Amino acid sequence: MNAPEYLPLPDTQSLPDGRELPIERVGVKGLRYPVAIRQADGEVQHTVAEFGMYVGLAHDVKGTHMSRFVEILEERRQPLDLAGLRAMHERMLSRLGAVTGRLELHFPYFVRKAAPVSAVESLLDYDARWTIETTADGRTRLAIELVAAVTSLCPCSKKIADYGAHNQRSHITVRVEVATGELSLEELARIAEEEASSELYGLLKRSDEKFVTERAYDNPKFVEDLVRDIALRLRRDPRIGVFRVASENFESIHNHSAYAEIVGAGAARI
Repeated sequence: MNAPEYLPLPDTQSLPDGRELPIERVGVKGLRYPVAIRQADGEVQHTVAEFGMYVGLAHDVKGTHMSRFVEILEERRQPLDLAGLRAMHERMLSRLGAVTGRLELHFPYFVRKAAPVSAVESLLDYDARWTIETTADGRTRLAIELVAAVTSLCPCSKKIADYGAHNQRSHITVRVEVATGELSLEELARIAEEEASSELYGLLKRSDEKFVTERAYDNPKFVEDLVRDIALRLRRDPRIGVFRVASENFESIHNHSAYAEIVGAGAARI
């Protein structure tokens, strides 16, 4: 039996458009897909990312080809690192015939940590985001972002109290544009955690709890201290261009958060 013959189907998206209005960003948003991420140590971590994939559309073209974004994710490829992200972005622009575009993925990322005294190991989760965008001026910017949960202890409370001091969990967001070389999510996590009153762990024994509690008490930080100390570290890094550091402290003695944010530039100064 002969296979049925099909007439060519019209390509409606490629029809001309007479409204003379370019679109800065068109594509798919909220697309969840499994992805393999190459860690700083070369190992591979499997996670699920939420993708946003967009291109610019010329004023005289009716629409973009939405299916091609998903086709790009379906291509066989090596685990993603920053070099792989750049390559995927270039394929997206080429596949869609676009000059400008933006590719972003937001995913949970896990780091294995050893407790400070017992050395028992456990995983700790972070919110991570990679973004790469090519703009109309021809520049391509790549940024990585991490949200790290830490402990902060109030210097004022420690100063005025006869004993004890209130502390809280803080969410530190660090976003940096990578100007040159490679910069890992693990590095951003370490910078945020080292500048906190104390870092968090997935699993602690009693000896570890004693250590982190006393560590926080000996290292009090206002929300302003957190963002300033991290910003000073980022400013010295020659790989970093523009950066943003924010901290939200979920207060334990108030029904609101304390917040601070700094925007600056690293040594690369994009």
